[in-house]
Amino acid sequence: MSKLPAALPAPQRGQPCSCGSGKSYDLCCEPILKAVRPAATAEELMRSRFTAHVARDYAHLHRSYAGTASEAYVELPDEPAIGWTRLEIHAHEPNAQPDLSYVEFSAYYVDANNEYVLQEKAEFRRHPATGWIYTRPVRTGPAPAKAAVKPGRNDPCSCGSGRKYKHCCISKAA
Repeated sequence: MSKLPAALPAPQRGQPCSCGSGKSYDLCCEPILKAVRPAATAEELMRSRFTAHVARDYAHLHRSYAGTASEAYVELPDEPAIGWTRLEIHAHEPNAQPDLSYVEFSAYYVDANNEYVLQEKAEFRRHPATGWIYTRPVRTGPAPAKAAVKPGRNDPCSCGSGRKYKHCCISKAA
Protein backbone atom coordinates (compact mmCIF):
# COMPACT_ATOMS: atom_id res chain seq x y z
CA MET A 1 0.00 0.00 0.00
CA SER A 2 1.46 3.35 -1.01
CA LYS A 3 1.77 6.14 1.51
CA LEU A 4 -0.34 9.24 0.86
CA PRO A 5 1.45 12.59 0.62
CA ALA A 6 0.97 14.85 3.62
CA ALA A 7 -1.10 17.99 3.33
CA LEU A 8 0.99 21.12 3.01
CA PRO A 9 1.45 23.12 6.21
CA ALA A 10 0.36 26.76 6.38
CA PRO A 11 2.89 28.88 4.47
CA GLN A 12 5.60 30.56 6.55
CA ARG A 13 8.01 33.39 5.77
CA GLY A 14 11.42 32.09 4.75
CA GLN A 15 9.99 28.65 3.82
CA PRO A 16 9.39 27.39 0.25
CA CYS A 17 6.10 28.67 -1.11
CA SER A 18 3.19 26.23 -1.22
CA CYS A 19 2.62 26.96 -4.92
CA GLY A 20 5.74 25.05 -5.95
CA SER A 21 7.47 27.97 -7.66
CA GLY A 22 10.75 27.29 -5.86
CA LYS A 23 10.74 30.77 -4.29
CA SER A 24 10.25 31.49 -0.61
CA TYR A 25 6.73 32.37 0.50
CA ASP A 26 7.65 35.95 1.45
CA LEU A 27 9.08 36.59 -2.04
CA CYS A 28 6.38 34.70 -3.94
CA CYS A 29 2.73 34.61 -2.88
CA GLU A 30 2.70 36.48 0.43
CA PRO A 31 2.78 40.01 -1.12
CA ILE A 32 -0.16 39.05 -3.36
CA LEU A 33 -2.17 37.46 -0.55
CA LYS A 34 -1.60 40.50 1.67
CA ALA A 35 -2.51 42.85 -1.23
CA VAL A 36 0.91 44.54 -1.12
CA ARG A 37 1.18 44.11 -4.88
CA PRO A 38 -1.03 42.63 -7.61
CA ALA A 39 -0.11 39.45 -9.47
CA ALA A 40 2.04 40.27 -12.50
CA THR A 41 0.66 37.39 -14.60
CA ALA A 42 -2.31 35.05 -14.65
CA GLU A 43 -0.03 32.18 -13.62
CA GLU A 44 1.17 34.17 -10.61
CA LEU A 45 -2.45 34.78 -9.59
CA MET A 46 -3.22 31.07 -10.00
CA ARG A 47 -0.27 30.19 -7.78
CA SER A 48 -1.41 32.71 -5.15
CA ARG A 49 -4.94 31.26 -5.23
CA PHE A 50 -3.55 27.76 -4.55
CA THR A 51 -1.45 29.13 -1.70
CA ALA A 52 -4.54 30.90 -0.35
CA HIS A 53 -6.32 27.54 -0.24
CA VAL A 54 -3.40 26.05 1.71
CA ALA A 55 -3.32 29.07 4.06
CA ARG A 56 -7.12 29.13 4.32
CA ASP A 57 -7.04 32.77 3.22
CA TYR A 58 -10.59 32.79 1.88
CA ALA A 59 -10.62 36.59 1.66
CA HIS A 60 -7.96 36.44 -1.08
CA LEU A 61 -9.93 33.77 -2.93
CA HIS A 62 -13.03 35.97 -2.68
CA ARG A 63 -11.35 39.14 -4.01
CA SER A 64 -9.47 37.32 -6.81
CA TYR A 65 -12.59 35.71 -8.33
CA ALA A 66 -14.71 37.75 -10.75
CA GLY A 67 -17.94 36.23 -9.43
CA THR A 68 -17.41 37.58 -5.91
CA ALA A 69 -14.77 40.33 -6.11
CA SER A 70 -17.31 43.17 -6.25
CA GLU A 71 -19.16 41.92 -3.15
CA ALA A 72 -18.15 42.40 0.48
CA TYR A 73 -16.40 39.37 1.95
CA VAL A 74 -18.24 37.68 4.80
CA GLU A 75 -16.27 35.02 6.64
CA LEU A 76 -18.13 31.77 7.11
CA PRO A 77 -17.50 29.93 10.39
CA ASP A 78 -17.38 26.46 8.80
CA GLU A 79 -15.15 26.88 5.77
CA PRO A 80 -14.07 23.41 4.55
CA ALA A 81 -10.53 22.39 5.44
CA ILE A 82 -8.98 20.51 2.52
CA GLY A 83 -5.48 19.06 2.74
CA TRP A 84 -3.84 20.40 -0.42
CA THR A 85 -0.60 18.62 -1.31
CA ARG A 86 0.81 20.20 -4.47
CA LEU A 87 0.16 22.30 -7.56
CA GLU A 88 1.33 21.55 -11.09
CA ILE A 89 1.06 24.23 -13.74
CA HIS A 90 0.89 22.52 -17.14
CA ALA A 91 0.53 25.58 -19.35
CA HIS A 92 0.21 29.34 -19.17
CA GLU A 93 -1.26 30.56 -22.43
CA PRO A 94 -1.28 34.31 -22.92
CA ASN A 95 -3.90 35.26 -25.50
CA ALA A 96 -3.65 37.55 -28.52
CA GLN A 97 -5.66 39.93 -26.36
CA PRO A 98 -3.13 41.12 -23.74
CA ASP A 99 -5.75 41.24 -20.99
CA LEU A 100 -6.88 37.62 -21.39
CA SER A 101 -4.91 34.53 -20.39
CA TYR A 102 -5.41 30.83 -19.66
CA VAL A 103 -3.70 28.63 -17.09
CA GLU A 104 -3.97 24.85 -17.16
CA PHE A 105 -3.20 23.19 -13.84
CA SER A 106 -3.62 20.19 -11.55
CA ALA A 107 -4.13 20.79 -7.83
CA TYR A 108 -3.76 17.72 -5.63
CA TYR A 109 -5.38 17.13 -2.25
CA VAL A 110 -5.83 14.33 0.27
CA ASP A 111 -9.04 13.35 1.94
CA ALA A 112 -9.54 10.28 4.15
CA ASN A 113 -7.56 7.48 2.49
CA ASN A 114 -7.09 8.84 -1.02
CA GLU A 115 -5.33 11.51 -3.01
CA TYR A 116 -7.43 13.36 -5.56
CA VAL A 117 -6.69 15.84 -8.32
CA LEU A 118 -8.57 18.89 -9.49
CA GLN A 119 -7.66 19.49 -13.15
CA GLU A 120 -8.74 22.67 -14.84
CA LYS A 121 -8.03 25.09 -17.63
CA ALA A 122 -8.92 28.47 -16.15
CA GLU A 123 -9.56 31.84 -17.74
CA PHE A 124 -8.09 35.02 -16.26
CA ARG A 125 -8.69 38.64 -17.21
CA ARG A 126 -6.64 41.71 -16.37
CA HIS A 127 -8.49 44.81 -15.30
CA PRO A 128 -6.63 48.14 -15.40
CA ALA A 129 -7.53 49.09 -11.83
CA THR A 130 -7.31 45.74 -10.04
CA GLY A 131 -4.97 43.54 -12.09
CA TRP A 132 -5.50 39.87 -12.91
CA ILE A 133 -8.66 38.10 -11.75
CA TYR A 134 -9.89 34.52 -12.11
CA THR A 135 -13.02 34.58 -14.26
CA ARG A 136 -14.11 31.01 -14.93
CA PRO A 137 -13.10 27.43 -15.61
CA VAL A 138 -12.88 26.84 -19.35
CA ARG A 139 -12.51 23.10 -18.91
CA THR A 140 -12.49 20.80 -15.89
CA GLY A 141 -10.81 17.43 -16.08
CA PRO A 142 -7.81 16.36 -18.14
CA ALA A 143 -7.06 17.80 -21.53
CA PRO A 144 -8.63 15.88 -24.40
CA ALA A 145 -6.35 13.30 -26.00
CA LYS A 146 -5.00 14.33 -29.36
CA ALA A 147 -5.46 11.87 -32.20
CA ALA A 148 -2.26 10.38 -33.54
CA VAL A 149 -1.37 11.61 -37.00
CA LYS A 150 -1.15 8.75 -39.47
CA PRO A 151 1.87 9.02 -41.74
CA GLY A 152 1.32 9.51 -45.46
CA ARG A 153 2.29 6.77 -47.92
CA ASN A 154 5.44 8.60 -49.03
CA ASP A 155 6.50 9.76 -45.54
CA PRO A 156 9.50 8.14 -43.89
CA CYS A 157 8.40 5.13 -41.84
CA SER A 158 8.11 5.87 -38.12
CA CYS A 159 9.81 2.57 -37.21
CA GLY A 160 13.17 4.11 -38.15
CA SER A 161 14.01 1.76 -41.02
CA GLY A 162 14.78 4.64 -43.37
CA ARG A 163 12.30 3.31 -45.93
CA LYS A 164 9.10 4.96 -47.06
CA TYR A 165 5.99 4.06 -45.08
CA LYS A 166 4.37 2.47 -48.18
CA HIS A 167 7.31 0.04 -48.54
CA CYS A 168 7.63 -0.78 -44.86
CA CYS A 169 4.95 -0.79 -42.17
CA ILE A 170 1.85 0.15 -44.19
CA SER A 171 0.95 -3.54 -44.57
CA LYS A 172 1.25 -4.05 -40.77
CA ALA A 173 -1.08 -1.09 -40.07
CA ALA A 174 -3.94 -2.49 -42.19
